[in-house]
Amino acid sequence: MTLQDHRVPRIICHRGASGYAPENTLAAMRKAAELGGRWVEFDAKLTGDNHAILFHDDDLDRTTDGHGKVAATDWETIRRLDAGSWFGGAFHGEPVPTLSETIAELARLGLGANVEIKPCPGREEETGHMVAALLREEWPDSLPAPLLSSFSAVSLAAARRVAPGLPRAFLVSRIPADWRDRVRDLDCGAIHTSHRHLTADLVADLKEAGLAVRVYTVNDRALGGALFAWGVDGVFTDFADRLLAM
Repeated sequence: MTLQDHRVPRIICHRGASGYAPENTLAAMRKAAELGGRWVEFDAKLTGDNHAILFHDDDLDRTTDGHGKVAATDWETIRRLDAGSWFGGAFHGEPVPTLSETIAELARLGLGANVEIKPCPGREEETGHMVAALLREEWPDSLPAPLLSSFSAVSLAAARRVAPGLPRAFLVSRIPADWRDRVRDLDCGAIHTSHRHLTADLVADLKEAGLAVRVYTVNDRALGGALFAWGVDGVFTDFADRLLAM
């Protein structure tokens, strides 16, 4: 049976409230709640010594004062990095959070989450396995079940084996011609995709197949309105207040 979580709201805060706070940090999660968001999206990957953390890039350089590959760096090193100053002085010293720390903060804030499994190259299966296992063990009953997504079919398949009860979304930059087969193989109840190549007719086809359709990254109110008019179920945004005002 295809799993779909119908409790996912229409507006999801992309990497937290990443228009107002450094992405994939607890500060961004708190800001999302402050703005009235109900769900956040964030990226989960593994350190060199297999700690699950919130991080998007394969390299440390863009969003921290560290350098080098995440996959080659241990947690003791990463936890001492500054992941906030690149965004603004008010966030100096903001750390990279672990997935466990984030789960605890989401429970305190009452936020649901789309967890994107974001493996470093060559670590697709182990990342899917470990992230899903941690969510299975630590996710609180007080929150709706997390929605798992990934650009990696290998990661999603590994997550399905470990936590088959968690809903999954097929994540792509552009809807492929064989989307029906790929969604079926991964037992996904949703497709998440960029708005850039989407059409009203394609949304209609996806919806007719019983899939929820969510679109990234939508920061313009007019674009959000057009997508919802097509039947899109949700959008990911860096500026939740702009779209929540709709």
